[in-house]
Amino acid sequence: MNRSSMWEAVSGIIKRDLLLAMRRRSDAAMSVFFLVIVASLFPLGVGPEPAVLRTIGPGVLWVAALLACLLSLSRVFTADYVDGALEQMVLVPQPLAVLVAGKVFAHWLISGLPVVLLSPLLGLQFGLDGDPLGVLALSLLLGTPTLSMIGAIGAALVLGVRGSGLLVALLVLPLYVPVLIFGAGAVTGSMAGVGGEANLSLLGASLVLSLFLAPWATAAAIRIALE
Repeated sequence: MNRSSMWEAVSGIIKRDLLLAMRRRSDAAMSVFFLVIVASLFPLGVGPEPAVLRTIGPGVLWVAALLACLLSLSRVFTADYVDGALEQMVLVPQPLAVLVAGKVFAHWLISGLPVVLLSPLLGLQFGLDGDPLGVLALSLLLGTPTLSMIGAIGAALVLGVRGSGLLVALLVLPLYVPVLIFGAGAVTGSMAGVGGEANLSLLGASLVLSLFLAPWATAAAIRIALE
């Protein structure tokens, strides 16, 4: 097995998942609509006070992004589990963990990247501007792939289980908490003038760690689910 064949397999999985997402646009857009609705309703409910909105803005936007990612986790492996595509992935010569990483990357492109791109616009509703807006987008760029990686483990563990949506939330939400704290803390630190570099570094370290460990853990969970 050479690198070219591995890359072809991974790129094929990414293209396939993106194509399926384009055919089911309503499912793919659900998490993005959820993010926009939640982020838009909070200023209406809290009131127009700029100081209050700036204070709660980083936490609200990060919680909304986290829940939007959680909402889309059920679509990562379920369709492939039902139609037998996961079994084919296990049988091919390429490492299952590498193929899983491709699927998670496709999931992030569909549900995570739009969150990153929309975050500056949503941040304006909370009075964020300048450096805090840039830190918000950067923190989400580092944090949302980590959320997808961690969420993929939970999604794989509950494959074929009834009520899997609630179970995956119970499994991954505790693991999401550090990412949420680091992400919101980076924006808050930038707003306070102390900088968000420390929290951004922790987000980067979490991303690297999840890239190395999560695909293998997810692959092991898929093998267990298929036995």
